[in-house]
Amino acid sequence: MRLGINLGYWGLGLDADNIAVAQEADRLGYAVCWAAEAYGSDAATVLSYVAAKTERIDVGSAIFQIPARTPAMTAMTAVTLDTLSGGRFRLGLGVSGPQVSEGWYGVKFDKPLARTREYVEIIRKAMSRERLVHDGANWTLPLPGGPGKALKLTVHPVREHLPIYIASMGPKNLELTGEIADGWLGLFFAPEHAALSVDALAAGRAKAGRTLDGFDLCPTVNIAVGDDIHAAADTLRDYTALYLGGMGSKEKNFYSQLARRMGFEQAADEVQTRYLARDKAGAAAAVPHDFIDATSLLGDTARIADRMQAYAAAGVTTLTLAPSGWTLDERITALRTGVDALERAGLA
Repeated sequence: MRLGINLGYWGLGLDADNIAVAQEADRLGYAVCWAAEAYGSDAATVLSYVAAKTERIDVGSAIFQIPARTPAMTAMTAVTLDTLSGGRFRLGLGVSGPQVSEGWYGVKFDKPLARTREYVEIIRKAMSRERLVHDGANWTLPLPGGPGKALKLTVHPVREHLPIYIASMGPKNLELTGEIADGWLGLFFAPEHAALSVDALAAGRAKAGRTLDGFDLCPTVNIAVGDDIHAAADTLRDYTALYLGGMGSKEKNFYSQLARRMGFEQAADEVQTRYLARDKAGAAAAVPHDFIDATSLLGDTARIADRMQAYAAAGVTTLTLAPSGWTLDERITALRTGVDALERAGLA
């Protein structure tokens, strides 16, 4: 099992530290450094900068939002980043959510599975330098009856195959991910509930005549280092409450729905109700310790090593860490603890 690092969003006051974190992860032998986007910083610019400041570590989008770019633009960006980084780019995609898609990008959030399938098909066609001809429900290339012509990418990619990851949570989207992608980007993944994700991914792979061999299961997992497990979990309460309570509407919050499938129905309702009522402190307090513990790495090196073994046994191939803490020292300590724990677990 390999390790990754997730820098999250740019512009939260940690920007200078983020580069130091990426460079330390590079020095420690981490496999990949991911950056996110929502409606603030864009991931492509951040990853260009990180790639320029590192030497060996891969850089990946977690995620490029599908409503933010046309598929041809995403193909151009992916190939450019891969070229500039010397073949170190991983393309992570996701449909985002209805509030961001429709509120920020003005793109209707409908038929996300069909849109994702078509989007990936066009990207792969563009990156292979075929002439871009496509007739689908969401995109028609070239546009009919006009001056548009079927073009092909002018840049020659440095790799024949650039890996595509999809961030997904619902059963149907997970199955699609297994069918058409090279890897999966997960969040709030708990080894004890691995079947909620892995079974659907495996079904998608089988649909394409493949197994999970060679497929990268890559969840992002928070890590909080310390001897007091409950104190470590408490550092993640605000973050968890934001996702369970505020990432989406009451009717459509993918993270809350996942918590419910994991058996935390009552707590998920309370967190969401409090958060949407602007009681963020109450929402954070309502997050069950057991949920945080199940979906995070908490404690000292020995305990984290035990949990890493559980993640590996559940099929995880790249465990991406999101260090808790606002100081550079805290984040660097988490990075180094991750490496020590991986070695202690016998997974390095």
